[in-house]
Parts: sequence; C-alpha cells; structure tokens
Amino acid sequence: MSAPALTPVVVRLKLSLLRNGLRQSGGRRAAWLASAVVALLFAALQVLGLVALRGVGGAESLVVLLVAVLALGWAVMPLFFPGGDETLDPTRLVMLPLRPRPLVRALLVASLVGIGPLFSVCLLAGSVITVARGAAAWAVGVVAVPLALLVCVALARAVAAANVRLLTSRKGRDLAVLSGLVVAVGAQVVNFGAQRLGSGGLEQLDPVAGVLRWLPGASAIGAVHTAGEGAYGVAVAQLAVSAGALVLLLALWSRTLTRLMTAPDGSTLQTGDSAVRDRPSTGLARLLPAGRTGTVMERSLRYIWRDPKTKAAWVTSLAIGLIVPVFNAWQGTGSVYFACFAAGMLGIQMYNQFGQDTSAFWMVAMTISSARDAYAELRARALALLLITLPYATLVTVLTTAMLDDWARLPEALGLSFALLGAMLATGAWTSARFPYSVPQEGYKNVTPGQVGLAWISIFGGMMAAALLCLPVIALTIWLNISDAGQDLRLLLLLAGTAYGALLTFGGLRLAAPRTAARLPEIVSAVSKG
Repeated sequence: MSAPALTPVVVRLKLSLLRNGLRQSGGRRAAWLASAVVALLFAALQVLGLVALRGVGGAESLVVLLVAVLALGWAVMPLFFPGGDETLDPTRLVMLPLRPRPLVRALLVASLVGIGPLFSVCLLAGSVITVARGAAAWAVGVVAVPLALLVCVALARAVAAANVRLLTSRKGRDLAVLSGLVVAVGAQVVNFGAQRLGSGGLEQLDPVAGVLRWLPGASAIGAVHTAGEGAYGVAVAQLAVSAGALVLLLALWSRTLTRLMTAPDGSTLQTGDSAVRDRPSTGLARLLPAGRTGTVMERSLRYIWRDPKTKAAWVTSLAIGLIVPVFNAWQGTGSVYFACFAAGMLGIQMYNQFGQDTSAFWMVAMTISSARDAYAELRARALALLLITLPYATLVTVLTTAMLDDWARLPEALGLSFALLGAMLATGAWTSARFPYSVPQEGYKNVTPGQVGLAWISIFGGMMAAALLCLPVIALTIWLNISDAGQDLRLLLLLAGTAYGALLTFGGLRLAAPRTAARLPEIVSAVSKG
C-alpha cells in the first residue's frame, strides 16, 4: 500500500494545531476571532482604498511600495514572533522519514492557510485592480498575485528555517523585544510619510518605486502596470525576477531543511571537560561602588540586559524617547521641550521595581530587615537607572536642540528633563512599595490577570503625581520666558531643575524606604503571583 500524499497531511496538521490552540481557553478564542475580524476588516477597507486610487496619478508607485513593504513584513515576522506559528519549526519533524523536497512543497501549501495569507491576497488583488489597464495587464495580474504571494511565503519560510536554531533558543526569543522598536519607528515613519504625501502627492514615490519594481514580489505587481503600457518584454522580465527569486528561495529552503534534518546540534553532542570553562568577567563590578550599592546596581543592569521582559520595556522606551522629539524636530513642528519625553519614558522604568524580580524577590527581601536596608536597595536601583537615563536624556535634548537650532533654550529643556526624571524616580519608588504587581514570564502580557488595576494605579497615578511635583519648575520656566530678565537667567533653570530633581529623588526614596520594609510580606506575595 502506497503512503498517503504528504501535502494534505501537513495541511490537516496545520488546521489541527490551530483548532487545538483555540480550544485551550475562551479568551484565546475571543482574541483570535477579534484579530481575524480586525485583519479582514482592514483588508477590505484597504482593497476599497486601492480601488478608489484607480486612475490617480502615482497610484502605481504606491502599490509597488505597499507590496515591497508586505514582502519585508513576511521576512521579518518570523524573527519577531517565532512562536506565532508552530509549523515554522521543521526540527519537530526530524525523526520522521521525510525528504526535503516533498516537505518543502507540503509546508509551502500549509503556509497558505491562515489570516496572514488571506490579508496578503486582498492587498495584492487590490493592487492589481488599481494598476491594470487592458487585457494584457489583467492576464499578467492573474499570474502576478499568486506569484507575489508565494514569494512572500517562501521568503518567510526560508528566513525561519535559516534561523530556527536561534529562534528556538532563549536568546533567539529575545529578538521579540525588537518588535517594540520596529512598531515605534514604523509608526513615526508612516506618520511622516503620510504628511509628506498629503502635501506633495503620490508622484514623490516615483524614484523609490522605480527601484522597488525590480525587487522580487514587488516586480510581479510592477509587471501588471508595465504590461498595461504595452512594454511586454519588460513585463516578462519583471515576472521573471519574481519567478527566479521564488525558485532560489525554495532551493535555499530545501538546502536548509536538509542540513537541519541531518546535521547534529548542540543537544546531541557531548561536551568534553576541556570545553567547560569559566565565563570571563565583564569587568562591570569593578566599575561600580563597593558593597550593597554596587551589587544591587549590577543586578539591575543585568536584568536590563538579560531578562526579556525588562529588555523589551527598555528598548521600547529608549526608541520612543528618541523618536518622538527627533521626528517632530525633523518635520519642523517640534520644540526643545519635546526632549522631556525621553526622561519621561525612561522614568517609567522606576515603577514596579520589585515586580521585575518576580518570585525571586523573596531572596532580596531576606536581605532587608530595616528601613535603612530598604533605602539602600531603592537607592542602588535608582542609581542603576540614572546610569543610563542621565546621559541618554542629555543626548536626546542636545540632539533635538541642534536639529531645531534653538540653543538658547537648551538649559531650560535640560532643567525640565532632570526635574521630571527626579519626580518620576521619587513617585516610582513609592508606588513600587505601595502598588506592586507581578510580571508574567511567559507570553507578551506585562501584568498578571487580576492585577491590572494595580498596574494602572501604579503607573498612571505615579505619572500624574510626578507631573504635579514638576509644577514649580514648569512655572519657573514660564516666568523666565515671559519676563524681560528671563533671557539672562536661563542657566538658573538648569541648576534649579537639577537640584530640584535630586531633592525629589532623595525625598521619594526616604519616604518609600520605611513603607517597603513594613510591607515586605505583601510585596513578596504580590510579585510572586505570576
């Protein structure tokens, strides 16, 4: 009896994984249905928008750019969300007697099942409708849509297979922290691009589209417009670019699968005694103060570098704190005071200081027996944060000032930034002791269910309190700007803001220390629930 065809089996496996995943909980089903509805609704609106652009000058450049971005999204998505599709890991099939070529064909077909491929088909079909002119263009469009889709899917699979060892490791999963950076940068780029297009028209995209229409995926849609203009030879060449890329990606994917299924990895190799070596010291401890302060600072800095959730929060804050003032200054609509956004984003990291320790906080709690110990712990954590935030806030402020060429207001902006940072350190230390909550180690949630209210009170309540504490410095800034003598006293605001921020930090730590020492059992219980 002959073996059943592999492709239907893998497709049924993909459907079974999806169905069994949705059966795990009602919340997961609701989240999947909501995401599916939103994606399909957005796809429908996108198709309507593309159809409405039919006949508009420069529309062909826009659709080529959209398809190029779509292909880029397919390429990077496995790196940022490796757990989004369990079939992306072919090493789970290593023990089965499967050949690479049939497996590539089966996985390629299975990859066409899901919301992502359906969304891509809608975008590609809408793009063809926008640019197609004449029977030849429509005929090319019939070939271009599936060809571009297969290029996108094969690109995603080839990238995932080439990096599967990395993506299934702990360090590989840390790549997901970059998703916050990509979203932040992407949102600002889209915002800036939309403003430029609204003022100058779609024709501004022609130089970029002239290059992109020869890249795989986008070249297939570019061939539709080229065929409509009667340049049939060029259209065939553009289709050939995408077809050649598809063949190359499939060959690369097949070769990678062969290596994955035949070559041993680190889990199957024995490690000799000679390979066991002590890790070299990074020298970080030698640069920090001695005693408890240096130990706590080193621990906090290592959390930032090694813990995925902590790293994700820091990467996102660093990115948004730079992007908001710089992009606004680049567009000519910003102000030097926007640089305070950097200090505000990084000051948030002081909130829920004990929650980032999760259940390991009980070991820290064992070293705290008095308000003095609690103060030393909080002070060291604040110093570790200042080690990054002070130079970063200064750099963002100077960069924003340079882009706006408004050097006269640099002392004011720095003074406000330092005062805001001190206020957030003070309120963050207090709310960490008063409203601690747990951070789940698995998944993408940052708050354990049932503690969302505590998180809102801690973060947004603390931010409002910090804003109120900064009112004296804000009032002084306003007075210096409306006063005749204010132009000569701007350096005063830098000194006053720095001193006021340091005073707020010292006072906040002093107030939070006794509360932390008194509430240690409650804090340990709250942060260990995840």
